[in-house]
Amino acid sequence: MTTEPLARAIGVSRRYGENTAVDGVTLDIPPGQLLGLLGPNGAGKSTLINLFVGLRRPTSGRIELFGHDPRDVRARRRMGMTPQDTGLPETLKATEVVDFVASHFADPADKAALLDQFGITPFAGRQVGALSGGQKRRLAIALAFVGKPDLVFLDEPTTGLDVEARRTLWDGVRTFHEGGGAVVLTSHYLDEVEALAQRVVIVDKGRCVADDSVQSLRRVSGLRRVSVRMAEVPALPGLVGVEREGDRVHLISQDSDRLVRDLVASGAAFSNLEVSAGSLEDAFLALLGRDHGADRSTEAGVTTT
Repeated sequence: MTTEPLARAIGVSRRYGENTAVDGVTLDIPPGQLLGLLGPNGAGKSTLINLFVGLRRPTSGRIELFGHDPRDVRARRRMGMTPQDTGLPETLKATEVVDFVASHFADPADKAALLDQFGITPFAGRQVGALSGGQKRRLAIALAFVGKPDLVFLDEPTTGLDVEARRTLWDGVRTFHEGGGAVVLTSHYLDEVEALAQRVVIVDKGRCVADDSVQSLRRVSGLRRVSVRMAEVPALPGLVGVEREGDRVHLISQDSDRLVRDLVASGAAFSNLEVSAGSLEDAFLALLGRDHGADRSTEAGVTTT
């Protein structure tokens, strides 16, 4: 198997008037890798993807897609994409949209298998205009895989999807990746990137501020999580943040041993205590200089679930 990158950005910048959306980014996407691209709103993630797929041209620097200019048809045949916003023909049936896209490829994916893989089969015979927003999104995601690509770019693919639909997408992406496909995924759901990605690139103000494995980035923050079931959290020294997830409470601290001792000494009732390394979210906030807030559900344009 070749070790040459499937796609490459070399010192790439993209400016819109006075605004610099991408600022001197150098990034390689190797074969078979599932890469998560994170950053707050306006960080330059979508612009970077649009440069890779040839929808935008760099102001400076160079983009390569399979060794060619991204606008070259030889490169585009091997690439699939789902942008944040898609406009599908309202009068065509879902299956007809898939057929139309498949007609552009010499050896497209098996339609029945693709529809089943992304949970489209139950509504495949309905017109696009009659589909819900989530159903349209599933269809748009499936279209990225019609041409049996080697590399797929998914820009905020699960926005607007319910939990079941998100899990269906995750399974579809994993199946593609296990078959040797490479994926670049942007998402505001940090748990999504943590569940899927092997490598994470964090972008802020158009620049790459981190590029490492999920496991390595989780250690960046230097934080630990003490997870318990409890009703009320007492005042504890060294407590950096509190996050609630169902009936569990995550207590964030730089010294988990001391936090556990202080928790026991407080006399507060708790059960099912677990201690773990900081999450990808902790690393994200630390790298961007954000602080944990008590009972926080959203931060810096990134949604946690």
